[in-house]
Amino acid sequence: MSAADRFADALYGLGWSTVKKLPEPVAVRLGRTIADAAWKRRGKGVRRLEANYARVVPGASPERLAELSRAGMRSYLRYWMESFRLPAWSAERVRTGFVPKDLHHLTEGLAAGRGVVLALPHLANWDLAGAWVTTKLQTPFTTVAERLKPESLYDRFVAYREGLGMEVLPHSGGAAFGTLARRLRDGGLVCLVADRDLSASGVEVDFFGERARMPAGPALLAQHTGALLLPVTLWYDDSPVMRGRVHPPIEVPGSGTRAEKTSVMTQALADAFAAGIAEHPEDWHMLQRLWLADLDPAKGPS
Repeated sequence: MSAADRFADALYGLGWSTVKKLPEPVAVRLGRTIADAAWKRRGKGVRRLEANYARVVPGASPERLAELSRAGMRSYLRYWMESFRLPAWSAERVRTGFVPKDLHHLTEGLAAGRGVVLALPHLANWDLAGAWVTTKLQTPFTTVAERLKPESLYDRFVAYREGLGMEVLPHSGGAAFGTLARRLRDGGLVCLVADRDLSASGVEVDFFGERARMPAGPALLAQHTGALLLPVTLWYDDSPVMRGRVHPPIEVPGSGTRAEKTSVMTQALADAFAAGIAEHPEDWHMLQRLWLADLDPAKGPS
């Protein structure tokens, strides 16, 4: 393991071991202090975040984009502070920490026994939403996680999410799709963060007026299994409670090839994501390149 990998692993380990012990107001202040310091340094991530916001809020002045990126970093650090502390939250704190609208789309889909795929963008805190599902709804679900380096850091994330009640599969390796399909055919729930394609072989969509690539998995799973495909968007307000919305189901088109159906469904997913992101751009934590015009074809997403 390289020195950089050891440092990253130690840093996240410190977060989970130390931040979760802090009183909540102290953790909130610490997160905001770290966010503001990172924003002032204007490193690569902050500059990329600002460039992404320029597409989400076309015509925004440099001053407006700077305000957005500062708010975005504060939202991003709120996500991390909450995530470090989630394992120490009481069940009641988890149950009251998230309030979603239009939950009936999810509960009715599960009650019908057909399986449900929830697809989310990188908005607010998807881990908290997941913990709420396992705690408030008492519904287990399966997700996938990107393989991180070092391996020990990936293991930390898997242990963390499994501790919140999730079944976590590795993104790479090819076996995840089959396992997800089996869970859905059994009437289960699958949750996928789906606004950034990690394989460089996803579906091209129109996203805020430019071409981007998003994963085909959610649409393919719905087609293969008959599961309901539901977009979900999340956001923060000025309270300690996260908000969210379960959007209406994305239907499988009645005609067309599998590729054509997947394209239509993934575009509908992108449109739902865009609607949520446009309403709360500062809560979209996209510090990486996303649009095709920004990607180096030799390297793929970065």
